[in-house]
Amino acid sequence: MRRSLQRMTFRQLQVFSAVCEHLSYSRAAEEMALTQPAVSQQIRQLEEMVGQSLFEYVGKKLYLTEAGVNLQQAGTDLFARLDSLDMSLSSLQGSLQGELRLAVVSSIQYLTPHLLADFRQRFPGIGFRLEVTRRSQVIQRLQDNRDDVVLMALVPEDQALEFFPFLNNPIIAVAAPDHTLAGQCRLPLSALEPVAVLQRESGSGTRKATDEFLQNKRVHLQQVMQMGSGESMVQGAVAGLGVALVTEHAAAAYLRNGELVKLDFSELPLYRSWCAVHARGKRLSPVAQAFLSYLRDERALIKSIAARFVA
Repeated sequence: MRRSLQRMTFRQLQVFSAVCEHLSYSRAAEEMALTQPAVSQQIRQLEEMVGQSLFEYVGKKLYLTEAGVNLQQAGTDLFARLDSLDMSLSSLQGSLQGELRLAVVSSIQYLTPHLLADFRQRFPGIGFRLEVTRRSQVIQRLQDNRDDVVLMALVPEDQALEFFPFLNNPIIAVAAPDHTLAGQCRLPLSALEPVAVLQRESGSGTRKATDEFLQNKRVHLQQVMQMGSGESMVQGAVAGLGVALVTEHAAAAYLRNGELVKLDFSELPLYRSWCAVHARGKRLSPVAQAFLSYLRDERALIKSIAARFVA
């Protein structure tokens, strides 16, 4: 190893990591409780040790150089190993402590906090960092190794991933109580063709599942309104914009209070599974291992928790 690299400090890597996360010296300074000149100085010192620039400006935007990407990966590995060491030492003392970094797709955001609350009752020393985002961004986070575990449906088949299903994810059709299809029994899927249908954006797991399902059933929607989130779809249905194809968990509260009704389609719900996912070969921390064991071993309990979100 170069002697210059041996002079790196943990604090310098923390500052560097903050700049990488925000791609901004000023925001990194706020997070680290430093001045912006102090952050710039730390980065300059790192660049001298590495012998290459770590960041570059293109226009007014800050980007990582190739050397910066390599250092970021090394820093991420180091922080993860230190976290794992801390958790392992806690386990030796008879308690599990540490932080679980979890990313989830938006369709499971309603349920996730309740799972975490139940999990934390078993291990009070555990903290969480939860990121709710779109499927495409969750896939990118998997590639970047930013999280311990990811919860999603429709796991990509072209990546080296370990995963297992832990809960059914029913997709249903809902609409306002005065919709023309409300109250009708055993509707065929073709009844969706002439009406306005609210769908998620392309790339969403729910959208991908429903598109493939309708295509296989030879159903051709004539009026599709694209919405940016499950919540906006639900609100659109409440407002009378049309029929929303959403996860039952997202619509449950509105079904219970009568603002929405579940339409009686003979071939719905469409069932998909939520899965726990991580990169194949990933070194899992004791906290991540415990959480995965919880999802595997407590499926009956998790199903009962999820039942609160089913109208």
